[in-house]
Amino acid sequence: MYRIKDEWGEFLVRLARRAIEEYLKTGREIEPPEDTPPELWKKMGVFVTLNRHNVPPQMALRGCIGFPLPLYPLVKATIKAAIYAAVDDPRFPPVRLEEMDAITVEVSVLTPPELIEGPPEERPKKIKVGRDGLIVEKGIYSGLLLPQVPIEWGWDEEEFLAETCWKAGLPPDCWLDEDTKVYRFTAEIFEEEYPRGPVKRRSLVSP
Repeated sequence: MYRIKDEWGEFLVRLARRAIEEYLKTGREIEPPEDTPPELWKKMGVFVTLNRHNVPPQMALRGCIGFPLPLYPLVKATIKAAIYAAVDDPRFPPVRLEEMDAITVEVSVLTPPELIEGPPEERPKKIKVGRDGLIVEKGIYSGLLLPQVPIEWGWDEEEFLAETCWKAGLPPDCWLDEDTKVYRFTAEIFEEEYPRGPVKRRSLVSP
């Protein structure tokens, strides 16, 4: 059963875009709207992804930042993650306001991360591409990839694990180490079909 209704997902995507554009214009973080559904005040993890429109998925990313853990009310976390994705993703220069006409906004609402137990070599069998996102932690290193990423790149489960290790700044086979922790989570994803266009729920299908 979905926890986030379609209309709530649309609300969050519109809010994320508004937060970005207002911040780029004024440098201010907006407050949650008065008509925010009560359910969106629950603390939940969320990521906001900005994609350049009409380019291949592997070249589309323009920014992606969020909160894996339920630290903030969802409505506030979405505002903060949207702004950070636009101006604080270290992989990209800050988004310019005029770019927003060619960028689609995507919001992923996360379930709490669940530690994958058991022998490390069994980890690929305990995750599913198209359903799970991953977090890898070892020492001071940590990396996260959302469920949509392996679909976009055509990875299988072992490749997904290796790429999440790489994202954490670790060797790609670190998921085989006993002292590496691997967590899985799921996400409900909502995205604009085109910049400022209709918002749809994104369904992930395994290759």
